Amino acid sequence: MILELEIRNILLIDHLEIEFRSGLNVLTGETGAGKSILLDSLGFVLGWRGRADIVRQGAEQGEVTAIFALSDDHPARAVLAEAEIPVEDDLILRRVNRADGRKTAWVNDRRCSGDILRNLSDTLVELQGQRDDRGLLDAKGHRALLDSFAGNGTLLADTRSAWTDLVSSRRFMQGLEAAVAKARDEEEFLRHAVQELDDLSPEPGEDAALDAKRRLMQNAEKVRQDVERVVQALDHSEGAEGRITDAVRWLESVAGNLPDDAVSGPLAALERVAIELSEAQSGVEQVLAQLSFDPEELLATEERLFALRGLSRKHGVPSDDLAAFADELRARLDRIETADTELEQATRSVAMAERAYADAAAKLSEARQGAAGRLDTAMQAQLAPLKMERARFVTQVTGIASGPDGVDAVEFQVATNPGSPAGPMQKVASGGELSRFLLALKVCLSGDDGTKTLIFDEIDQGVGGATADAVGKRLAQLAQSGQVLVVTHSPQVAAYGQQHLRVEKRVEGETTLSHVEVVAAHERVAEIARMVSGDQVTDAARAAANALIDRASQELS
Repeated sequence: MILELEIRNILLIDHLEIEFRSGLNVLTGETGAGKSILLDSLGFVLGWRGRADIVRQGAEQGEVTAIFALSDDHPARAVLAEAEIPVEDDLILRRVNRADGRKTAWVNDRRCSGDILRNLSDTLVELQGQRDDRGLLDAKGHRALLDSFAGNGTLLADTRSAWTDLVSSRRFMQGLEAAVAKARDEEEFLRHAVQELDDLSPEPGEDAALDAKRRLMQNAEKVRQDVERVVQALDHSEGAEGRITDAVRWLESVAGNLPDDAVSGPLAALERVAIELSEAQSGVEQVLAQLSFDPEELLATEERLFALRGLSRKHGVPSDDLAAFADELRARLDRIETADTELEQATRSVAMAERAYADAAAKLSEARQGAAGRLDTAMQAQLAPLKMERARFVTQVTGIASGPDGVDAVEFQVATNPGSPAGPMQKVASGGELSRFLLALKVCLSGDDGTKTLIFDEIDQGVGGATADAVGKRLAQLAQSGQVLVVTHSPQVAAYGQQHLRVEKRVEGETTLSHVEVVAAHERVAEIARMVSGDQVTDAARAAANALIDRASQELS
């Protein structure tokens, strides 16, 4: 519910701070005093579309702040969480309109867009009256209102679940049909490609291995020549080993002419070198043996490598992925061979989903039809005390294309005169009739949402006496489970108020300003008497005001 509304420099208001209470809050005042300005200001801070020139003349900017109390389960909390705005028990909305038309808004001191304001507004306030374009007059919401009245939550959930299953089944079948059709169109290509890949039987990593082998064989002849030179250099007779053998023999021949052990060290070293050279010669000869190759093997290696790369280019697939690609093509061929069975199973699944949805939608439609009759009956009971006993309210339920919420369209229609065809409320009813239709409908639907502040703008237009009293009684009934704000000219309605606010227009110097004051309990008789008789408050008017207040108190007790 709304706790406070602060307005600065909006139209005829320089600065106002208004506190609201739970229950029925009534706003009274003479025509033109500024009651509608309060609603314009509230609509502005809630992001509603309204008049553009709301900044008070001479001011640089206008500003409105509204504070709402949120229950633990209030739907506004979900909107705040989604927008990543801090959630607290009090919700503070502030919006500024500069003289040049620029607007800025804050929610709990966090800058936000107009869309966020409007999303919050949908959970906070509901305006009932001729200026309402999103509440009860919006036919798009009538089906949800009827479902809420009927308690169709479980049936609606079942229908939505069945619709989800049906859409999923149809989507799967469409995808299957498209895949099968595509596969059949390319069946000849698939068979040829699979055969070609199977014949080659590529393996991951084979391209790199073949390429390395090919390069080795291509370079083998040159490498062999170099290795052969190494062999010759190490040959026993002409190479290093022969020269070392000669050196050993020569040293041994002169050893007797030298001191003892003079050549033992060099001889031992030469023997070690001879052994190392022998091992080196053996290793080089093994390398030479490995470098021998068959030219036919090189040709075969090149042919397979080129075949792999040819298929890679043909299918646009890396060589290492050809084996996996072959498996993919083979699976597409398998799909063709099993297509009839899969399509038959998918068709059965769709048929079962269609039957399940049709059954759920039929149960929901039956419940809606029954609830439509009950709502029409309840409305007729409400319209009679509002002096509209000859009017007729019709909840029209018609068939539409299947959807997640069933196969029904719902629209609330009215006929104000016997024999006249029913039509949309806003087109058929006059201003006063429309207000009473909306009040009666809200009373019948009062269980649909207790979290919003309900605002009724001059809903008593064109009525008086017992009818106005009936209006007040119903407003008080709605206010028992929440908060209701009503702008009224009717003393009968004002008498039911649990908080009374008076709007006045005053001339201060050369400036006309609107003010709002809380009417204290001891002042209520005078204010309601003024509403009864005008500026001249007579004793009879005071007596009538007392009677109205007493009657309202008895009704509320």
